[in-house]
Amino acid sequence: MSGLFAPPSLVVLGGFVLAFVFGAVSSKTNFCTMGAISDIVNMSHWGRMRMWLLTIAVAIMGTGALAYMDWIDVSKTVYQRPTLTWLSFVVGGLVFGVGMTIASGCTNKNLIRLGSGSIRSLVVLVFTAIASYMTLKGLFAQWRASFLDPVTIDLSHWGLSNQGLGWVLSKMTGMEIKSAILATSLTLGLGIFAFVFKDARFRGNLWHVFGSITLGCIVVLAWYVTGHIGYGEHPETMEMVYFSTNTRTLEAMSFVAPIAYGLELLMLWTDNTLRMTFGIATALGVVLGSLAYALASKKFRWEGFASFSDLRTQLIGAVLMGFGGVTATGCTVGQGISGVSTLAIGSFIVMASIIAGSVATMHYQNSRA
Repeated sequence: MSGLFAPPSLVVLGGFVLAFVFGAVSSKTNFCTMGAISDIVNMSHWGRMRMWLLTIAVAIMGTGALAYMDWIDVSKTVYQRPTLTWLSFVVGGLVFGVGMTIASGCTNKNLIRLGSGSIRSLVVLVFTAIASYMTLKGLFAQWRASFLDPVTIDLSHWGLSNQGLGWVLSKMTGMEIKSAILATSLTLGLGIFAFVFKDARFRGNLWHVFGSITLGCIVVLAWYVTGHIGYGEHPETMEMVYFSTNTRTLEAMSFVAPIAYGLELLMLWTDNTLRMTFGIATALGVVLGSLAYALASKKFRWEGFASFSDLRTQLIGAVLMGFGGVTATGCTVGQGISGVSTLAIGSFIVMASIIAGSVATMHYQNSRA
């Protein structure tokens, strides 16, 4: 199976195009989860947090609609496993939250900064990728697998086949599973909408509203690309598979593990078993989308480290993000938007843990200032 219009190629190309727009829009609107948390902690300003929440709401409702129409099967995602590795989620989320705060931005933000000319972000991303790969397959992976991942809650004891809130509602009420997913998605999504749009200042910022809706739709389209267009019969095994994803199932936006796989591909380019994947293409797309916006708006600026102390701090943050992101099965985008859009219980745990780790670090930094 080859050619531009074959499912594997369409998945990679689709991921790149969606991420290109994601990078450009994020750069234009200054979309940043760490920045949103910082605005609340330091200035009690909720503008960028409302952006993040609106993006989540759109992603939740759109993903729920895709699942209701049987265009994707969210139960197949890595977020919907019936075993809840709660300790990995809590520890990984806390560590990632600390790391992104020390590094002055999450993985997505550093990809955007790289496109705008930040050499500092390039170094941060390389070390994040190394730590991520070590947590996937190296030394850190042994620690994760030995001490964190075994601490779980088996949801099958409660009759749940996965950890989606839609399945919980279906189990409690006897509602058809598709209807339960849609009802949960709409209820949660519309509730977030009500909170976000009650603020007149946010309603008046059309770029923030437009940007948030666009980013949420991109996550929904990513599920469609990998879970519908990229789902088909393998030409050799005749089995139904998901093409061109590192997890071998449907994926949406997530950046910690993909940059590790991207580094692996660059280092082992002649290894014929390695291929460009959806995740790697999205990481590249965000950088180039940000670059395109920076050049078009004449905001491209080369940026380095301010001092050795700055370098040291950034590298520590990068390593923490790599370990935390893989341990938590995602970052502020991977779990905080894509994972939450599937209504996975674990994704909400990770999101809360990331915020907690970031807030605690900011308070510590402020006390030292």
